[in-house]
Amino acid sequence: MIQFTPAALTEVDRLRHRQATPQDYCRIQVQAGGCLGLSYRLSFVHQPAEDDHVIQCGIAIACEDLAMLQGLSVDYAEDLMGGNFRFENPQASSICGCGSSFSPVVRSQ
Repeated sequence: MIQFTPAALTEVDRLRHRQATPQDYCRIQVQAGGCLGLSYRLSFVHQPAEDDHVIQCGIAIACEDLAMLQGLSVDYAEDLMGGNFRFENPQASSICGCGSSFSPVVRSQ
């Protein structure tokens, strides 16, 4: 299960109305990049992909990334440096200082 806190949902809604249309979905996916190899990507799309997993309040999760995002908690907080989404991912073996880059837990088969 993937959770967005009320603060994160409020920020998604604010961004949705500011940058996109209110009907757009916020899509979260994992992409190559960042200092640890993988990073989170939030974007707005008119329609989720056919195999996306859609959860609360118009959030779509890329199907191919579900395993790496299972148990993810997304929060939003503001501090002296500005506002940022914060990710807590039990599927990450390590996270970078900025919190948006991670390396996945390696599972033996």
